[in-house]
Amino acid sequence: MDKDNLKDITNREDIEYLIWAFYKKALKDPTIGLFFTEIAQINLKDHIPHITDFWEQQLFYTGNYKKNVLQIHQNLHQKKILEKIHFDTWLALFTTTVDNNFSGIKAELMKTRALSIATVIQLKTQKK
Repeated sequence: MDKDNLKDITNREDIEYLIWAFYKKALKDPTIGLFFTEIAQINLKDHIPHITDFWEQQLFYTGNYKKNVLQIHQNLHQKKILEKIHFDTWLALFTTTVDNNFSGIKAELMKTRALSIATVIQLKTQKK
C-alpha cells in the first residue's frame, strides 16, 4: 500500500488493530515466537487488551496501564535469556507492522517509543 494513503493512529481501535497485526507475525517468527508461545505462553485474547492499554498510555497518555513492563521482561529474561537478536527482531517486526498500516505523527511516535523501550529493557535485563 502507498504510504501516502495510510492514516495516522488516532484511537484505541487503531492500536488494537496494529497489535493484532504485529502478533500474527511475531508468534510465527523463528527468532522470537517461542518467547510468546512457549516461555510466556500468552493468551492473545487476554494479552492484547493489556498491550493496547500500554500503547494507548504511550501515545495518548490515558493512564490505563498499571503493570511494570521492565519487571515483566526481567522475569521473562530469567526463564530464557533475552539477547540482542531478540530485541532487534522484535523492533524490526514492530516497526514494519506500524509502517505497513499507519503513517503520521502518532505512528512515528510509536516507533520512537518502541525503540526507546526496547533499548531500556535490553540494557536493564543484560545488566547483572
